[in-house]
Amino acid sequence: MTDNSVSRGPTRRSFLTGTAAAAGVVLGGRLLTTSTVMAAPGRTAVVAKSSAAVTHPVKQVHLAGTDGWVGMPGDAPPDPPFFPDPLAPSPFNTYVFGFRDVTGMTSNLVAAQRGKAQISAPMMAFDEDDDIYLTLTNLGLAQRPDLFDGHTLHWHGFVNAIPLFDGVPELSLAVPIGRDLTYFYRPHDAGTYMYHCHFEDVEHVQMGMTGMVFVRPAQNRTPLHAGERYAYNDGDGSTAYDREFAFMITELWSAAHYRDAHIQVNDWTDYDPSFWLLNGRAYPDTTAPNGDPLSTAAGRLQYQPISSLIRCNAGDRVLLRMSNLGYQNHELTVDNIDLTVIAKDASLLKGRDGTTNYLTTNAVEVGPGESRDAIFVAPGPGEYLLYDRKYSYLDNGGGAGYGGMMTKIVVGAPGTYPAQTAANV
Repeated sequence: MTDNSVSRGPTRRSFLTGTAAAAGVVLGGRLLTTSTVMAAPGRTAVVAKSSAAVTHPVKQVHLAGTDGWVGMPGDAPPDPPFFPDPLAPSPFNTYVFGFRDVTGMTSNLVAAQRGKAQISAPMMAFDEDDDIYLTLTNLGLAQRPDLFDGHTLHWHGFVNAIPLFDGVPELSLAVPIGRDLTYFYRPHDAGTYMYHCHFEDVEHVQMGMTGMVFVRPAQNRTPLHAGERYAYNDGDGSTAYDREFAFMITELWSAAHYRDAHIQVNDWTDYDPSFWLLNGRAYPDTTAPNGDPLSTAAGRLQYQPISSLIRCNAGDRVLLRMSNLGYQNHELTVDNIDLTVIAKDASLLKGRDGTTNYLTTNAVEVGPGESRDAIFVAPGPGEYLLYDRKYSYLDNGGGAGYGGMMTKIVVGAPGTYPAQTAANV
């Protein structure tokens, strides 16, 4: 968006900084591993971290950037004129920007996604040493046709991005309205990363252009025990897991979203969030099922398709992937369950001599631009709460009752839930 920030505060470009990552796709709330499109022609085999020879499978993904409308919890108290936004079409109440998964769509179907932004953006998963071709199409802003905002993809924490594809518009390329750009990545380091638009990044990140990406380790190709999956190349199986759940941690400031929709200017030094979100939803919406943004069946949550509900069997090893692209520190807590933090910012907490530096705790702090990976062993059947330790972040717009950054861990007896086929299911 054109730079209308005031001189007395930080610029949008200076508010949020970082580097980058790589990643598969979620259509709706279901994480889809991108299919191999073809064998990479003319490429020689390389030696992966597991010492197994691999080629470079080619993966293709297509995302579209646009604006649209979503629904924060309907029982939140009104905050006139900011919330609910009077311009919002029913059943929605909040204006956003976002990315959509349009992989495999015809050009006409892609164009039809203009004005239908999704928050959070699709979760994507790739394997180490994949060759990833990710096309970004800029569909423009339906609510603000007066603006000519570009969009980029910045893979936050990814150390292998060449400047051309890093997404910082001053140093690389931005995608103008009506055009597209294909990014190329080859990830070499497993871990939990995130991505966001870096064009007018303070505004575009706050408006919802944030998503998560996982890089799966080479160790998965030669597991230490049959059928095991790992979060990292640990060498000893300590990051093995049965189920994984990921959380994009953000806040939403209703006044800023209203002002964007109504052609007004924001002073970012007044930042004062109204909602605290996991995967684009506030409790109790966090526990609603995954949805499909192409279906109206989800109603108000149509364009917030990713559930944060954790369901597992007693004894399961559960991997929690946590990424923060908000502007506040958050400390996710769960009572009566020990969390073992195995990685910070996509780096395994293990020394070169093999010494582990894992941390056992019940509260994991994640600062802006940071990621954490933690594993817990599911206790006996029952329900547990995973929530932000700061109680003031556990409401919706200052209203009564629980809300905000909270979800449930539902533990069933062994065999209650079938094997997980993708994250967050």
